[in-house]
Amino acid sequence: MSEIGAGDAVTTAATAVGWRRAGIAGAAIGVIAAGAAAGVAVERLTVGRGMRKRARLALDATGPYGSLRGLPGRAAADDGTELYYEVDEVEPDGAAGTDAGSGGAAAPGTRRRRLFGRKAPAPVTVVFSHGYCLNQDSWHFQRAALRGLVRTVHWDQRSHGRSERGRAHAQGVTVGIDQLGRDLKAVIDAAAPEGRLVLVGHSMGGMTMMALADQYPALIRDRVAAIALIGTSSGRLGEVDFGLPVAGVNAVRRVLPGVLRALGSQAELVERGRRATADLFAGLIKRYSFGSRDVDPAVERFAERLIESTPIDVVAEFYPAFTEHDKSGALPAFLDVPVLILAGDKDLVTPSSHSETIADQLPDAELVIVPDAGHLVMLEHPETVTDRLADLLVRVGAVPATANVGGHGSTAQQPGD
Repeated sequence: MSEIGAGDAVTTAATAVGWRRAGIAGAAIGVIAAGAAAGVAVERLTVGRGMRKRARLALDATGPYGSLRGLPGRAAADDGTELYYEVDEVEPDGAAGTDAGSGGAAAPGTRRRRLFGRKAPAPVTVVFSHGYCLNQDSWHFQRAALRGLVRTVHWDQRSHGRSERGRAHAQGVTVGIDQLGRDLKAVIDAAAPEGRLVLVGHSMGGMTMMALADQYPALIRDRVAAIALIGTSSGRLGEVDFGLPVAGVNAVRRVLPGVLRALGSQAELVERGRRATADLFAGLIKRYSFGSRDVDPAVERFAERLIESTPIDVVAEFYPAFTEHDKSGALPAFLDVPVLILAGDKDLVTPSSHSETIADQLPDAELVIVPDAGHLVMLEHPETVTDRLADLLVRVGAVPATANVGGHGSTAQQPGD
């Protein structure tokens, strides 16, 4: 009985400590949520929960975002994790595909042209890498713009989207940015084993590209024609203040990693809580995704769906990798290729100053800071991102200079989507 009592006492004490830490975390996270929660509170005075839920369902039903699909494939990471990707092929007549089901892929039985008995050179492939808590559909507008004009590969990072939950996690191995770089190499080997490459990455996707360059510099030297780094960082993310006062950000830095681990261990309970507090999360997502007030409500809802689809244990697993991320030493691998660096001037997650730091190391790069844009700049200002990306592709000969790319990047629904 005494042993049981002692065990209970230890458990009770540990629980008390845990709840005290959770209380501190709640206060810290409350600082983050304050602005968003205030907006939600005002909304609740005028709009019922049922009406808000019906509005979300209506936006989900009518919004075309995330509906584009391509030819599916799977690559095996070095730990056996299956990584899902889709390929949009160049159409024979150069016309952009619009069928959401076909994804612009070449028709079955299509043969690559042969010149004098030899296989034609492999086309340029543009490989898109998405960010933390997103998936390949976050490139919806850019994908719509480029379909049929250039070969593209869109993939889901491990534990995101349709890719398998990272197998190393089950063995107690923490995920790091280097692992993501090796994952990208596996996708390239499977989906684009030959031909020139253009690498495009947003946030964590840009870091993944840096890790690729760090580990496979010969690949960058021999095959990469250009790169685009969007809303990303080469390191020192532990210094980001997320737009918070000093006291708030210090509290968040101190307790958030532990709190995320605790939440990740109670994933089922937390997921129910996330659904119950959808309004608050919507406000947080809006604050940290966008910089302007006049974002299309369907785009806002699309961003919510992308982020909400990432399980809390995945959120917890990946978070520590960012404070450890430092790939400034890998940037010189990009010195000899055309580089586009683009960021929103109101990005609270990877501030535009981080893009400027990258540009300092790549002096020949094109640096674009987009006004009134937040972290999800490719969704918030798709025309700007698509225009600069199209210009990069024209410069390296991946897309003809006469191609009409601009109109596809608008927020308007496309015919057939």
